[in-house]
Amino acid sequence: MESRKIKLSLIGMGKVGASIAYTIMIKGLADHMVLVNRRRHIAEGEAYDLLHALPFSQPMEIRPGDIFDTAGSDIVVVSASIPSKNMKDRMDLGEGNTRLFEKLIPSIAEASPQAVLIIVTNPVDLMTYWTWKLSGFPPSRVIGTGTLIDSARFRSLLGETSGIHPSDIHAYILGEHGESEFAALSIADVGGKPIHEIIPLCIKDCSAHTVEGIFEEARDGGFKVYRHKGYTNHAIALATAEIIETVVRDRNRVLPVSTLMKGYLGVHDVCLSLPAIVGRNGVKHLVELDLDDEEKHAFQKSAERVKTVARSLGIL
Repeated sequence: MESRKIKLSLIGMGKVGASIAYTIMIKGLADHMVLVNRRRHIAEGEAYDLLHALPFSQPMEIRPGDIFDTAGSDIVVVSASIPSKNMKDRMDLGEGNTRLFEKLIPSIAEASPQAVLIIVTNPVDLMTYWTWKLSGFPPSRVIGTGTLIDSARFRSLLGETSGIHPSDIHAYILGEHGESEFAALSIADVGGKPIHEIIPLCIKDCSAHTVEGIFEEARDGGFKVYRHKGYTNHAIALATAEIIETVVRDRNRVLPVSTLMKGYLGVHDVCLSLPAIVGRNGVKHLVELDLDDEEKHAFQKSAERVKTVARSLGIL
């Protein structure tokens, strides 16, 4: 994909969409970028603003458009959503965004039948699954941002508390991007040693900070930001850009993203986050982890929570 011109389309130019577009421009991840929004003047404003920034970045064609302008995209990022005012749970957006996707996804898929679709809209696991069903795409080419951002929050907080660089802390949050997510602590490590053996040695006040407590803080991280400023945008934009770059550069990175489950721990017909090898054509391979019994149960419980809501919405 990198050897030819890359066309990327972004659907939804709210706070998240605008931050993703800015990040894509800064990183030079496309040659052509089309911005689409229900209120076209918003997309036009964002496109003009980004065009003015191009002299400080890398050459790129950026323009506003409609769905038909996205035709032939290599990657389509969907962050369109109903308003999230007074949201208590990401599932609160399920009904409205399910109906929204019924209008959007078939047209997107028809315009760019070979694209990799990256879903950011919450509840992201439901929307990723619904996109797969509506698009008719192979599941490998429908990727939700999932717990990539939660895992990054967890590693960031562990690093801040212990003083260890977050890149050297290998720890995943898995399952639903939401209330039922869990930390796979049985396989988490620092320098090849179990996380429970290393992190407590580096935490100055173990009575105030435990690995489990840090996970709880990470799980609430998105809502903490939401309660303070009404939305999240910076971290999710960079997480989305990480997936885009992995696809564009064919990096074969291992990322915890939301993708269709096909029997792991007996779980089928739902999208959840597991580590996945991601490259040019999307998800190449799922890394099926050897979790402990408690974590296996947590993963299955996460699947059932998402499926229960999916059934109530007529998705499943």
